[in-house]
Amino acid sequence: MAYDGTEFSGWATQTGLRTVQQTLEEALGVVVRVEPPPALTCAGRTDAGVHARGQVCHVDLPPDAYAGVVGRSDRPPADALVERLNGTLPRDVRVRRARVVPEAFDARFGALWRRYAYRVCDDPATADPLHRHEVLDHPRRLDLDAMNAATKHLLGEHDFAAFCRRREGASTVRRLLEYSWARDDAGLAVGRVVADAFCHSMVRALVGALLPVGEGRRPVEWPAAVLAAGVRDSAVNVVRPHGLTLEEVGYPPDEALAARANETRRRR
Repeated sequence: MAYDGTEFSGWATQTGLRTVQQTLEEALGVVVRVEPPPALTCAGRTDAGVHARGQVCHVDLPPDAYAGVVGRSDRPPADALVERLNGTLPRDVRVRRARVVPEAFDARFGALWRRYAYRVCDDPATADPLHRHEVLDHPRRLDLDAMNAATKHLLGEHDFAAFCRRREGASTVRRLLEYSWARDDAGLAVGRVVADAFCHSMVRALVGALLPVGEGRRPVEWPAAVLAAGVRDSAVNVVRPHGLTLEEVGYPPDEALAARANETRRRR
């Protein structure tokens, strides 16, 4: 599924606030005629203002409720479900595809990796107001070569406590598979960040640690020194959420789903 996070208070349901989870669950309850609406589990709980193009979630539905979404048509239930959901959902949320998955599938614990992108416009003369809700405007030109030199020291499995907002009892050990910066066709600086999982605010803190390097205000070695210290550093600015998009989530083959989910639950 995809959504524009601008007017959402994040993914997870919160009393009195508009969230993606609640919006989608309410639409699902209407379409499949299940009350209370069935609960969704997502691959990554995005924060307020964060967008998604490739969010994945799963839901357990009674077989008769799922089969009933076709009505009098001869369409496959998955296709009918997508069409009816998109006819019910607001325009800032869209379901791209649906399918029946094996019993062992778990959108959260079964994922092998998540890929995020953070977009920065570092040339005020080319800032596009039509994309202001998905691109961070930055006043100074960034040296992407210096930033990429710095990211190499962050790759691998580490305790990312220095870049995470701690939750009691939760591990901050993650495996950072890729972190690189490049210019897209519009000249934006795009950070590509891939990990097995992310803790709260981790991507935005990693971006915040690299921007001073790109400006030349911090040496290439500084983000690695912050990581090694193992504590939150007030000098690391957690950048604003609107430049961040969850682009894609990867899963193992069906026969490996159960093993992956069990392994992740033990570690998290």
